[in-house]
Formats: sequence, C-alpha cells, structure tokens
Amino acid sequence: MELSGIKMALLNHTKSGKLADEYIIYRRILGKAKGLMFSGKLKDKALVFEFFPPRKVSLHMFFVFFPIDVLFVDDKNEVVDIIQNFKPFTFYKGKKKCMFVIELPAGTIKKTKTKIRDKVSFK
Repeated sequence: MELSGIKMALLNHTKSGKLADEYIIYRRILGKAKGLMFSGKLKDKALVFEFFPPRKVSLHMFFVFFPIDVLFVDDKNEVVDIIQNFKPFTFYKGKKKCMFVIELPAGTIKKTKTKIRDKVSFK
C-alpha cells in the first residue's frame, strides 16, 4: 500500500487555523513519485509526503493540470518554505531541508495566512 490512510485535520497551530479537513500521508517512493499527476483537483484535502531523513526536496508539476499551494515543513513541524499557486508544468528546487511536503488546494496559504516559521499540527 502506498499511503498510510486518510487522517483528520491538518492545522496551522500558530494561527489556530485549519489547512485541510483531511490529509493523506505518502511514505513510499511510488506514491511520492506519482503525487497529483493525472488526478483531479484537491478539494478540502491535503497530500503529505514524508521524507526521512529530512532533505532538500525538488518538485515538478508535470501532468498536474491545476495550481496548488505547497508547504515545506521540517522535523520540528515548522514551515521552512512556501510555494503559493504552484502552476502546472513548472519546477521548483527546495531551499531548505524538510521532513514533510504538504500539497494543498490553491489559495489555502493566503486564506489561512500561513507564513514561514508557523507550526503545523497533524491530528
């Protein structure tokens, strides 16, 4: 199985706001490689990709046909990098080491006022 099941509530602990009602954690390489390729839009769900040990992560939006927001979160659950409105068929090279990459519906970061150094809670 590629994922660890659907979990409830992904929160911005610093701002006491909800990032997503549900999230799915991907730990294996195949799930991380596929991500959102050839899938439908995220509604109020997030995809969480776990990397152990923490590392700089590069992302691409090849074969993803809608924009998303992305949070890079370290091993202390602190946001270390952000991409807002990550467009289809683009590429991004991570700047800092992270343990989690969280893919969210476009507009979530702005709506929740999430910033670098905010803490994320996985419920």
